[in-house]
Amino acid sequence: MIFTRFNKRRYLTIFAHVSIMPEFIALNKWFPSAKQRPFLISGPCGAESREQVFTTASLLKEKGVNMFRAGIWKPRTRPGSFEGMGETALQWLQDLRVELDIPVTVEVASPAHIELALKYNIDVLWLGARTTVNPFLVQEMATALKGVSVPVMIKNPVNPDLPLWMGAIERIAKAGVEKIAAIHRGFSAYENSTYRNKPNWEIPIELRRLMPGIPLICDPSHICGNTFMQRYIAQFALDLQYDGLMIESHYKPSEALSDRAQQLTPDMLGELMQSLVVRNPTTNNAIALSRLEDMRDQIDELDDQIVTLLAERMRIARLIGEYKFHHNMAVLQPERWQEIISTRTGNAVSQKLTEEFILNLYTIIHKESIYQQTQQMEAEKQSDNLEKESNN
Repeated sequence: MIFTRFNKRRYLTIFAHVSIMPEFIALNKWFPSAKQRPFLISGPCGAESREQVFTTASLLKEKGVNMFRAGIWKPRTRPGSFEGMGETALQWLQDLRVELDIPVTVEVASPAHIELALKYNIDVLWLGARTTVNPFLVQEMATALKGVSVPVMIKNPVNPDLPLWMGAIERIAKAGVEKIAAIHRGFSAYENSTYRNKPNWEIPIELRRLMPGIPLICDPSHICGNTFMQRYIAQFALDLQYDGLMIESHYKPSEALSDRAQQLTPDMLGELMQSLVVRNPTTNNAIALSRLEDMRDQIDELDDQIVTLLAERMRIARLIGEYKFHHNMAVLQPERWQEIISTRTGNAVSQKLTEEFILNLYTIIHKESIYQQTQQMEAEKQSDNLEKESNN
């Protein structure tokens, strides 16, 4: 995970380079989290009955929830399970927002959904992960949103694809929507994982770097898929300066018609929020800031050394490539690769580095080393061919 110091001029240069609309820089002005971070969005996975949404919303408002969420149309993986109450539930939410004086948000997955949501005065819309993954559908949604002033939140696509996420945001913005936020709900993976959807924190961090004006909301419910890990994920998100949280809550989770394992009761949500620590982006303590700069300077020096060492390592890799070419040896040596992983991992763990970090780091280094060796062997081959041609 790579963190960079804030450099406004550099960020705006990158911002322009990726052709993001400059209006995005001011988008966070619409999002009310600046003075009351985190902005909290909560409600059930799905609106199941009038009693359920009103009871849950009433309890959540007592806990300080800023916006009520509920699924109206449920895009399920397989048919036959609860797929939402549709327009009937929109009437419940319209009544709820008036009677309880709380804004409401729903997921929309088609232009028809947008039309109905606006008809029932829904305050904020969001595009789900299954929608964001399809640029054709996102464009249809963008076209349907032209001339509409309703805020739109955009969840990351199902797969870990940052350009796809950014593309969805761009399409909605180019339709004239000025109030946009991004929701990080994790990414699907084939391998076994602790999470329902792996957080892949580096992706939303990079999104924020490239789109610094976009409010960023974390969805611990869909990342975890359970209730017991959500506090950890929520705190981690706040430590990364996320603007808000979207957490599923149901007044009777055990009776929920969908995703019951990840829905908190309003009381559980209240306890979770009370346990979170909202940290300041910086401090006014001049001595502390000076000490922080000293430590950052040390890191800068170490990073320069790391780059120099990596360059030297790759120089030797090229020499190895040359040696292997002239001795007709294969580039990849599986036994050597296994030796590197074993020895480096053991040494790293003894120095308080995680095994996963070292494995990821050396996988990248090994990949570059293979590339350098391959390029060198190709250069040696071309050199030999030229020499043979000149001799002939």
